[in-house]
Amino acid sequence: MSVLKLFDISSNSDSNNKNYINVCAPMVRYSKLPFRELVRGYNVDLTYTPMILAKEFKNSNTARNYDFTTNKNDNPLIIQFASNNSIDLLKAAELIVNYVEGIDVNCGCPQKWAINEGIGARLMEKPELVCDMIKTIKMNVPKLPCSIKIRIHNDIKKTIEFVKRAESMGVDFITVHGRTRRQKSTELVNLNAIKLIKENLRIPVIANGNIFTLNDAENIYKQTGVNGVMSARGLLSNPALFAGYDFTPWDCIENFVRLSIAYGTNHFIFHHHLMYMFEDIMSNAEKKSFNTLTSIPAIIDHLEEHYGLQPE
Repeated sequence: MSVLKLFDISSNSDSNNKNYINVCAPMVRYSKLPFRELVRGYNVDLTYTPMILAKEFKNSNTARNYDFTTNKNDNPLIIQFASNNSIDLLKAAELIVNYVEGIDVNCGCPQKWAINEGIGARLMEKPELVCDMIKTIKMNVPKLPCSIKIRIHNDIKKTIEFVKRAESMGVDFITVHGRTRRQKSTELVNLNAIKLIKENLRIPVIANGNIFTLNDAENIYKQTGVNGVMSARGLLSNPALFAGYDFTPWDCIENFVRLSIAYGTNHFIFHHHLMYMFEDIMSNAEKKSFNTLTSIPAIIDHLEEHYGLQPE
């Protein structure tokens, strides 16, 4: 299904009881194919790749193979690129055009290395460049929707001007992380800012930040009127949150183990995903023990012994 069709369905109350779409955020290292397939089984409508550096992606086949894998069931999927110029962005987009359903430009990564490279949240100070990126993608890759994921400025008027300029360039939808680049993830999301952005645009808007439960998602929708809600850390801790689970259900963990083994997930990512999922399940003593496991077979043995995991 096309990405824009998802927004059409969610806004049509006659065809669907759902008023907004559920989105899995782009997460460095974590939102790869096995995890995307997992969350799709628990009411996630749209997934993103991790943030991918456009320059490296266009230059290196090794980088492409490491950063991006997909299959026919991985749909709809948006690839998120980080770039500090339109040329690298376009060349990377042209390589991927037949494998995804949309291209997103990261304008929100707050990490210092990203700011220094002129990517991520640094682009929030370069509206002309962002507009040129959007225009370049829309003109040269017309078959794919183009979106941007942003953070907000301290002065919300500046953000509204930013998104309206992006809209005038033809951006298809916008995701808003409701914090500034300097705010910590523990600080509250500015829902009023997201609401104002939504009210000033004609295109769909997705809200991001502080979504850890289905109730959080519904409250943010009610307070902002957005077209979609996006979760990152919430889905890491509980990939089934959009299906209404308060904690990660055991069948979700079993599915993740099966998918990870099938797709060849490396030990580091496999271990970290499970630590997130078991955060509210394991005792502190077990967490310490679990953290010492240095291989996937050792992790599987632990899950068999302590939780009754049935290997296939």
